[in-house]
Amino acid sequence: MDIHQRNLAELGLRASAEVLQGRAAGATPATDAFKSNPTISPYNTGLNGVNQPVNMLFTDILWWSLGGVGFIMLLIRIGQLGWAQLRLVSAMSLKAKQQHFWKTRQWTWMPSLKRNIIYAPLWNKRHNREIRLSSAMNMGTLPSRLHAILLLGYVASNIAYMFVLDWENENKYALCAELRGRSGTLSVVSMIPLIIFAGRNNPLISLLNVSFDTYNLLHRWMGRISVIEVIIHSIAWAIVQVADDGWEGVKHKIIYDRFISSGTIGVVAMALLLIFSMSPVRHAFYESFLNTHIILALIAFICTWVHCISATVKGGLPQTPWVLAIMVIWAAERFARAIRLAYANRSSRGYTEAIVERMPGETCRVTMKLPRYLAIKPGQHAYLRFAGVNPWESHPFSIAWFEHHAADEECLPLSEKDILRIEKDSQKPISTTVSFLIGAHTGFTRKMYNAASASPHHRPITMRAAFEGPYGGHHSLDSYGHVVLFAGATGITHQISYIRHLIDGCNRGMVATRRVTLVWIVRESDQLEWLGIWMNHILKMDNRAEILRIKVFVTRPKVATESLSNSGSVQKLPGRPNVLTLLAKEVDEQMGAMCVTVCGPGGLADDVRDAVRKMQGHGTVLDFVEESFTW
Repeated sequence: MDIHQRNLAELGLRASAEVLQGRAAGATPATDAFKSNPTISPYNTGLNGVNQPVNMLFTDILWWSLGGVGFIMLLIRIGQLGWAQLRLVSAMSLKAKQQHFWKTRQWTWMPSLKRNIIYAPLWNKRHNREIRLSSAMNMGTLPSRLHAILLLGYVASNIAYMFVLDWENENKYALCAELRGRSGTLSVVSMIPLIIFAGRNNPLISLLNVSFDTYNLLHRWMGRISVIEVIIHSIAWAIVQVADDGWEGVKHKIIYDRFISSGTIGVVAMALLLIFSMSPVRHAFYESFLNTHIILALIAFICTWVHCISATVKGGLPQTPWVLAIMVIWAAERFARAIRLAYANRSSRGYTEAIVERMPGETCRVTMKLPRYLAIKPGQHAYLRFAGVNPWESHPFSIAWFEHHAADEECLPLSEKDILRIEKDSQKPISTTVSFLIGAHTGFTRKMYNAASASPHHRPITMRAAFEGPYGGHHSLDSYGHVVLFAGATGITHQISYIRHLIDGCNRGMVATRRVTLVWIVRESDQLEWLGIWMNHILKMDNRAEILRIKVFVTRPKVATESLSNSGSVQKLPGRPNVLTLLAKEVDEQMGAMCVTVCGPGGLADDVRDAVRKMQGHGTVLDFVEESFTW
């Protein structure tokens, strides 16, 4: 027997031994596979050739890595809360000039860390400004430098774990089987944080003070990784199957083998998810994408579960409990949404109704009368549905204004018993009214604006609606002596709720804030009507003139001098603001610790972020918060 024949014999003996081991473990390879080639057929099914101990080792390392990052962020969150509470308690009774300690007190390395890591874009200054391909398409946004570091670490670890294989194995089909097991395992591992990060009711949002926007970014990238890994998983199987039975064998298994057919359908669903989730497609057809995304994700989860339980291994594949956990988490989050929706919009007082008013600048002002009291904090948002406009869709909008009502003004007391009941409950809120500004773009928002515009004489229209929330609002500004709020167009909705809260808190001695500066950029003066009675209410608040400074910039005045106005603490100016110059002036007059927040178009947000970074290192405490809904 020559060397070549001896090697083939050794490979055959090795394959036979591994087949026997597979049978001992419960695996029952197809009979026709043995007729094809004993050095190939064992590696196209079950756990034959799969290095399960190493798979589980890398699984544990990935989960411990994610848990470690979460634990570090939790410690940072606890430290931030403790520091902010200490600052609030010590500064809320002090005058502006007495907060010098908190104005300058910070670690010497913190400004550099903020400038180069925490607030830094990936490069240059572009972060949330969309990369436009056309008027209808764009490539989305770029991650920040901190986000990029986290994503790079996760992607690099997945690549490293994927290819830690037995490369010395002479049987390439056994190597494909090992790759098949590794890629499939890693794909399902990524699905667990993927589904957690996608939820609006994700408990990590409030626990770690990380915005849903950030989790959505991580969700998108983990989804891409999971899909690529499951495609590698399929290719590794197909290589062995084609070598063993040809393409006819592949076709036969896809049609008649439940284990393979469920896996194939799941892979196709995930591949479609990847294609439809590409930024240009997602942004151009967002509403269609959202509904398709949910359906395809559900198909992928169910098929993955069927694939795992249909394996020839006794008890199914080891990943079966993980898939069940994924489906339970997904169902629990959906159930939580339904509960919040039902609770907020139905009570003995009736259902939620919305009054929609057409406003200048292709915008609607929506006021929702909720049938029960809901506690709402500044900076929160809610998901809205309207019976008359795509009721199956919900979209997030910042809460601009809210009022709590202590008694039902529409019901008059009919007896002495009713009078006593009303007096008893006069201090207890029983309902809430919330208001929003919704700009008309495409799809849902455009249909709403058209419906309001079609009303005779542009009178407000009333429709049944649903309020899901409130969400967000985890950034408290109470401990800052100086707050600067930048808003672009309807971004004012996020900022105006803070203004009322901070002025009222200052008057009651409950916050440290002594100066609030609002910079609002609008296209036309008519858009100032959006705020209406809300701004009138703010301007009449006690000590408002000492606390609040308002600078309104009109970028498209009808005539050159139309926007020029200066009435003490309120200024109306033409053109676009020089963000760096405005912020430098605020820093020169800084009172205590300062926080700069922005809500508006991506270009404005990037300008404010860049200005905050440039002002770091001037010897003062300067924090930055960006409110955005990137998708």
